[in-house]
Amino acid sequence: MIKIKYFKEITFIYAIFISLFHFGINVWGGLSDLWFNSAHFALLASLGFLTYEASKNENQVSILNLVFAVLSLATFIYMMAFEESLYAVANGQMRTSDLIVASMTIVLAIEMVRKSTGYVIPSIIVFCIAYLLFLGQHFEGVFAFGGMTVDRFLYRMFYTNEGLFGPIATISSTYVFMFILFAAFLLKSGAGDFIVDVANAVAGKYTGGTGHVAVISSAMMGTISGSAVANTVSTGSITIPMMQKAGFKSKFAAAVEAAASTGGQIMPPIMGAGAFIMAQMTHIPFVTIISVSILPAILYFASIAFYINIHAKENNVRGEKSDVKILPILREGFHFIIPLSTLVGLLIYGFTPTYAAGIAIVAIVLSSYLTKNKRMGIKEILGALALGSQNMIVTGVLLIAVGIIVGIINISGIGITFSQLIMEWSGNSLLIAIVLVAIASLILGMGLPVTASYVVLSVLSAPALVGLMLSPEMAALVNAGIQIPEVTMYLLSAHLIIFWLSQDSNLTPPVCLAAFAAAAIAKTPPMATGMTSWKVGKGMYIIPLLFAFTPLINGTWFERFEVFGFALFGIMAFSIVMEGYWDKKMSILERVVFAVAAVLLLTPDSAFGLESYLGLIQNTHILGFGIFAVSMVMHKILSKEERAYAKAN
Repeated sequence: MIKIKYFKEITFIYAIFISLFHFGINVWGGLSDLWFNSAHFALLASLGFLTYEASKNENQVSILNLVFAVLSLATFIYMMAFEESLYAVANGQMRTSDLIVASMTIVLAIEMVRKSTGYVIPSIIVFCIAYLLFLGQHFEGVFAFGGMTVDRFLYRMFYTNEGLFGPIATISSTYVFMFILFAAFLLKSGAGDFIVDVANAVAGKYTGGTGHVAVISSAMMGTISGSAVANTVSTGSITIPMMQKAGFKSKFAAAVEAAASTGGQIMPPIMGAGAFIMAQMTHIPFVTIISVSILPAILYFASIAFYINIHAKENNVRGEKSDVKILPILREGFHFIIPLSTLVGLLIYGFTPTYAAGIAIVAIVLSSYLTKNKRMGIKEILGALALGSQNMIVTGVLLIAVGIIVGIINISGIGITFSQLIMEWSGNSLLIAIVLVAIASLILGMGLPVTASYVVLSVLSAPALVGLMLSPEMAALVNAGIQIPEVTMYLLSAHLIIFWLSQDSNLTPPVCLAAFAAAAIAKTPPMATGMTSWKVGKGMYIIPLLFAFTPLINGTWFERFEVFGFALFGIMAFSIVMEGYWDKKMSILERVVFAVAAVLLLTPDSAFGLESYLGLIQNTHILGFGIFAVSMVMHKILSKEERAYAKAN
């Protein structure tokens, strides 16, 4: 270990510099994508090596970590100094120094990912590299690959947009960094406390109120955070003890927070890093993605709220009496609306997400001076800048490293092969294909974070899902090279299905990071908490089916609201079936009837070969709602009679 005086202060200032560097380049420009992405990696990796696995003594750093940090910076310096000279060499021939630096960059990326996430992702990267270089020659059939020379591989990974510094790295250095910085400024300005206070004032007094506080606060936090684990830790440290105190079992309280916090990654306008990657991969405007995602996100949070309400009734958890008023809270925190409105307004107006985020960050600082108690001074601004860089280390280096996997998938053609296999294994059934993608997502989620899982799965399976969604006539036109506007929305539906299913790594055992974080706060068994969170967050599996089989994503706004309205009752019915309780414990017959109502409310007429009434409202939805309404009335009558009988006896 080396003792460095003021080491903590030096890394703090360095983190501030990294944020200012990214802010300046994203708002005003000045570097090519290759150079900017290379600098993005060098800065974040060097900061990561200096701060991860740090000594208990804050002013000490290991010699090896210090060497790795210096080497990380050296990769960018080499890129600036020798990129042009490489192109001057005939046929882009790699020199010995090029080979060394390119290899070193890959090794540093893998090592930083290992330090921050463990051995799974590095192992996958190493296997992919081995497959491309020599292992593919030993495979037979569709997975056979002839191999590639080492120098050609290093050239494509280091100097082109197919590897480390390609489109995925561009998304990380631009959209993701700026929005994580935006979230850091909001949190430092006190938005987290404001969100929990608003949620408590709105929902705390109702049945299961503290559970609904967790849902509302996580939904609101999701609009700025986009990270399930960060959401869980920030809001869960407040809401989980509140739920426990109100009477919810600790395991259920942790599961609710994990499921609600996972919704932060599907909640507009940020939706985690995945939404920006989706915009880049599909060439669909970011504003379009977040606009079609609003109704599905509300459905997901409603599904959790229904489950909380049922559980609260069953366990007699009442709301808490409180003198907290919403108006004083809004008066104190109304300024938080200004940066969010600025961000959304600039996006709708047509500004790039990075520019919009930059202006919104400035708006956070300026609007904070509209209050007396939460003004951002120099200390808070510098703290937010440092926090933005520190929060970006894992995500940034991970996305750059995943770029290696994506590049290898594209170079080897495995993506096309995998899509063809899905088409073949599914027997041209869209439902079976979605199930296969869900299984693949669950397996990948055991080792990959959400964003990495989405990137890999979308490259492998999105083309297959789009192909299965298209009608034979439309597919024939596409194959003939004819551009069809509707295909864009089918592409978006496919990516949203994969994006939602990728979230299961936060909720589904054996690896469920958000559930584990919530379990640590609630002091409950991690695996048991994960199983309960999977049950509470069941909407993550149901709602993607609506993307595929209904016009929730690719229909007119009337069709979307029609599906949304009936789906609310369908998900409520499904929750009742899962728990077997509403005002009283249900008989098997009642659960069967509610299950029929749920299926009809969530299923379009086309599934039964029917035609919609007047071409507007689905007959299945009308029938399902009728069964649901009658069943609820009958259940109310029966439960009232049971209570009256019990009271009389």
